Amino acid sequence: MRPDWDSYFMKIAFAVSERSTCDRACGGCVLVREKRILTTGFNGSPAGQAHCDEIGHLMVEGHCVRTIHAETNAIIQAALHGISTKGAICYVTHLPCIQCTKALINAGIIKIVYSVAYRTDENAINFINTAGIELVQKEFNPAS
Repeated sequence: MRPDWDSYFMKIAFAVSERSTCDRACGGCVLVREKRILTTGFNGSPAGQAHCDEIGHLMVEGHCVRTIHAETNAIIQAALHGISTKGAICYVTHLPCIQCTKALINAGIIKIVYSVAYRTDENAINFINTAGIELVQKEFNPAS
């Protein structure tokens, strides 16, 4: 059966997450506008830096700070390649953290579709609501 658009792009986000190099949360993100993929991103270290799966996690206050989250990496890829993200939809495996939420707001994202509510941050939810961004949790089983 042919999947709806949200399921299609979520499946791609989960495929992108397979490139993640921090196993604490293998995140994947796809930025889409008008049913066309603009960029993708996954959790991983800055270019040229060692990854968690190579040298371990760099933990600060219970968080691994070695990696850049998938959403931020997708925005960075857009900036590197001169692609506007204004009016785009973010398909992401995990509910964005507060830092990624702020980046998505400033990148002009109009909708966030996520699957896993990992460490739900009420401040992030409030920022999303205040910005008028549509937030949708899409149950998704990457094995299906």
